[in-house]
Amino acid sequence: MSSTLFRTKKVEQSILDTEEPEHALKKSLSALDLTVFGVGVIIGTGIFVLTGTVAKDNAGPATALAFIAAGIACALAALCYAEFASTVPVAGSAYTFSYASLGELPAWIIGWDLVLEFALGTAVVAVGWSGYIQSLMDNAGWTMPAALGSREGADAFGFDILAAALVLVLTGILVVGMKLSARITSIVVAIKVTVVLVVIIAGAFLIKGDNYDPFIPKEKPVEAGASLDSPLIQLMFGWAPSNFGVMGIFTAASVVFFAFIGFDVVATAAEETKNPQRDMPRGILGSLVICTTLYVLVSIVVTGMQHYSELSVDAPLADAFKATGHPWFAGFISFGAAVGLTTVCMILLLGQTRVFFAMSRDGLLPRFFSRVHPRFKTPHRPTILLGVIIAVLAGFTPLTELAALVNIGTLFAFVVVAIGVIILRKTRPDLPRAFRTPWVPVIPILSVCASLWLMINLPAETWVRFGIWMAAGFILYFLYGRTHSRLGRGEEAKAENTP
Repeated sequence: MSSTLFRTKKVEQSILDTEEPEHALKKSLSALDLTVFGVGVIIGTGIFVLTGTVAKDNAGPATALAFIAAGIACALAALCYAEFASTVPVAGSAYTFSYASLGELPAWIIGWDLVLEFALGTAVVAVGWSGYIQSLMDNAGWTMPAALGSREGADAFGFDILAAALVLVLTGILVVGMKLSARITSIVVAIKVTVVLVVIIAGAFLIKGDNYDPFIPKEKPVEAGASLDSPLIQLMFGWAPSNFGVMGIFTAASVVFFAFIGFDVVATAAEETKNPQRDMPRGILGSLVICTTLYVLVSIVVTGMQHYSELSVDAPLADAFKATGHPWFAGFISFGAAVGLTTVCMILLLGQTRVFFAMSRDGLLPRFFSRVHPRFKTPHRPTILLGVIIAVLAGFTPLTELAALVNIGTLFAFVVVAIGVIILRKTRPDLPRAFRTPWVPVIPILSVCASLWLMINLPAETWVRFGIWMAAGFILYFLYGRTHSRLGRGEEAKAENTP
């Protein structure tokens, strides 16, 4: 049985599958489009919220160093993603990479993991977007009825109609075509980055040097506990992370890492890229560099405007401007956050549909979902199905407690991709690689270690929920995926003759 569970799909076959007329996606994206997608999905609530949280609780002004540390951890994973995406330019991201290197069962598990990651991510972001929109409406004197999605009503029994409507509108945009999605994303990202740059430039004139003293506050150990919501590392080793000091910077990095989640979504669009061998590495690495730079600058500005101990947790940037006598920026920042979350939601939904499409094309999910639209050449069936499900999920469910599942899912994918780079270098050294991860196996091993470190700093409760989802995935694979796999049924060799 083990030989069937770990059967690998040849890279050549994966590429050949993309040429089947009824299962082929339209190639329309450039390196600029990919970079815009990356920036669009990475810059979200993290830059507007997490900065204050970690500065006040973990790192003080050294939050900038925490962003750099988290950015380095992501860069290690990004180098691995860049090699895979340029070598195997097929939809599915980590799922497709795993199928080519680790085998079918690991590929299924990572695909199942990504479905959860992107679904919850989309729903959580949609709910967050709804909150910002309602805040702007409140400022204008408009209040939605509780039953139609006010923040109070949605937390009780109401239906968050704004969150659901956003998901449905973005679903329609993704069905119509990737180029339209790219154009809309470009406009929205331009607005979002402009807002961030205005905050950085305007805030720079309000910095007080005394607020940086001390730059790295004195270490303050956190009392160890054993509750289920404690970090896993605390339960396993009886050791709790530190607040402030040098170790506080690394604790903060575990938190602000969540603000970087999303660059891996760029890899899901490899099959729709005109020149993936050249453009995928540029898009993945370029978006990460841009966002890391912006994150560092924002953290430097906000901790310079207001002493870290006085920063707001909910809206640090807006409240810092209020504290310095510039309340107009609060509404401006809320507008930027609301606009920015639109692209985050759309690109997460894009990533999920592409993973689902790739799994369906391989037979691990019903092949019905792998037929593209005859006119738009997009995977319209999984897009509509998942869009409706996520809209309902976002409308009815308060998802705050489930948001951490997005993070553990992403980190798990990072681990798998890094291991896959090492294995594929050994098993297929002959493959043409337009981009090669430097210093293999050192960089992939460092990527695995960094991802695992961040994973064990997540609450134990998140691990329990993640385990339940993975167990459900194993059951579904053995009940359906294993017996319907095209590779297992010998259909891959006949792919070119598929009607």
